[in-house]
Amino acid sequence: MVKIFLTVRNRLAITKKCIHALKQHSRIPHSIYVYNNATNHLIENHFAYFCKMYMKGYVDQICFTTTKSTFNAFSKASTCNFFGHQHEQDPEKAKYEFMVMLDNDIIVTPEWDLKLRSAWKYVRKNKMNDIKVIGQLPGGIKRRSKPNLPISDGILGATGQLGGSGLWSVRSNFFTDVGFLDLSRLVNHDKKHDQMYWQLMAKATRGQNYIMGINQKLGIHCGKNAGSVCNVLTRNKGKDKLEKIKFENAEENLSKIPFDEFYTMIENDKQLIGDW
Repeated sequence: MVKIFLTVRNRLAITKKCIHALKQHSRIPHSIYVYNNATNHLIENHFAYFCKMYMKGYVDQICFTTTKSTFNAFSKASTCNFFGHQHEQDPEKAKYEFMVMLDNDIIVTPEWDLKLRSAWKYVRKNKMNDIKVIGQLPGGIKRRSKPNLPISDGILGATGQLGGSGLWSVRSNFFTDVGFLDLSRLVNHDKKHDQMYWQLMAKATRGQNYIMGINQKLGIHCGKNAGSVCNVLTRNKGKDKLEKIKFENAEENLSKIPFDEFYTMIENDKQLIGDW
């Protein structure tokens, strides 16, 4: 079993495709916990869609938050803490093979989870206790060393530091082992979840490499198609910045494309495949 933390803010069309991909491309049973943060576009549509997902049993939790309930801090960081504290209360938390932190503009590829299973088996077998996260290459991973680790047939790995958290897989004891983010340092910010976790993981490993990337495309980052909430909010400080994260044209265009057609389009997009 895999537990998935999925963060959402606006961009309903790509969220639908993200969840569709999880259902169509996953092979290991999973449980999805959705945090829909300060959405300000198509709000009723968001509630209607997640009501349907809840009734079908496709998601095990859907939590709608506001700026106030996330303490005016970066909502991804706030809700990551919420998810982590809830996970720590789970009497069966140790049974999960791994957990996943996933952004809603990431479209997972077929058997992505089986590839992560192989990587975590390799890490445990070789007692690589400093590895706290497994993702994909290049994935923003820097200072890479130990290239070409033989994970399994056709899968090679490298260890390093940093790395973007659009798709991070972590151990079931991640929050006990690495810790929680200090939200007081993230008030009035729209980024820095990753940077603060880099600091915590560097501390937990005494400066050793803490992330492994594998040479497999686990997820395709579609922020260029759907719009980037964090980038727009960070670059714009005016009163109209919340209007700019509605991405109305992208929303309309993506909603018209059936999933299979959309997936064929992105998997053949060399720019998307080569990115992140």
